[in-house]
Amino acid sequence: MATPNSTYTQVLTASIANYSSTLEDNITGNNALLMYLKKRGNTKPANGGSEILENILFAESAAGGWYSGSEVLSTSDSDVLTSANFAWKQHYALITLNGLEITQNKGKAKMHSLIDGKLGAADAKMQNGIGAALAYANTESAGKAIGGLQHLIADSPSTGTVGGIDASVSTNSWWRNYSFGFTANSLTAGSSTILTALNTSFLNTNRGTEKVDLVLGGTTYFGYFEGALQANQRFMDAELGKAGFEAYRYKTAMVMHDPNFSATRMYGINSSTVLFRPDPDRNFTQGDKVKPVNQDMFAIPMWFTGNLTIRSRRRNFVIIA
Repeated sequence: MATPNSTYTQVLTASIANYSSTLEDNITGNNALLMYLKKRGNTKPANGGSEILENILFAESAAGGWYSGSEVLSTSDSDVLTSANFAWKQHYALITLNGLEITQNKGKAKMHSLIDGKLGAADAKMQNGIGAALAYANTESAGKAIGGLQHLIADSPSTGTVGGIDASVSTNSWWRNYSFGFTANSLTAGSSTILTALNTSFLNTNRGTEKVDLVLGGTTYFGYFEGALQANQRFMDAELGKAGFEAYRYKTAMVMHDPNFSATRMYGINSSTVLFRPDPDRNFTQGDKVKPVNQDMFAIPMWFTGNLTIRSRRRNFVIIA
């Protein structure tokens, strides 16, 4: 017959193993951006390699055009493809138990109650960590955190390097997102001007069927947007409402609030160009149990390794003060 310790360990380990998929669902299901990317099929596993690579089409072919009869056709070759590279970023949460907790929770009901509490705490830790990082500028935690939208869709598009491509180089102008600044456009941010900012930003990023389909706003700018649409509450999206998100339809996009973003920042995202790329073997998965030799406790880690990537910056925009 197993000792209480080993029984407890087995129950805990099995519970965590079973919880891994639930944790992944909670992470993606409780964040507007990840939920939407998952819905679009853009939470794509990235298998191995020193970095995560995204193939980029940055120019059209040089060979092609109008011709007449037997005219000689151009066979000029040109470089049209490149790659953007993104570093692997790692996040963890630890589930810990000490000897006293095991003694105090030997009964099955108590075991499961404590396990549920520990799993809930790890869940919250990872949700908050990943959710906040999606708004990051790639400098937080000494650059160890995910490079979020503030990095991928920059306030100053013609500066900085994203995915190994320097946007300040004039020949890389195709690698710049659109940025609308209220001050730069001699406007005061508010409910009477937020639609002007959105309309201008849509016009500068939409190309044919390539359109912004998700807008995420910080508290202040989302509030301005709601204020501008108070008479049109019927535009709220029912499907996303069922998932717990307050969402509106505007032009081709869903518009949602995300408290992780700066209050005075709003992003327009073409979701076909932005991807969440986890390592399939470390996608909120359980690690090995570790027991220190000099402590009466053990820990079981939950791992995430991956990053947020982008394939075309010019199809996305940011609205700033």
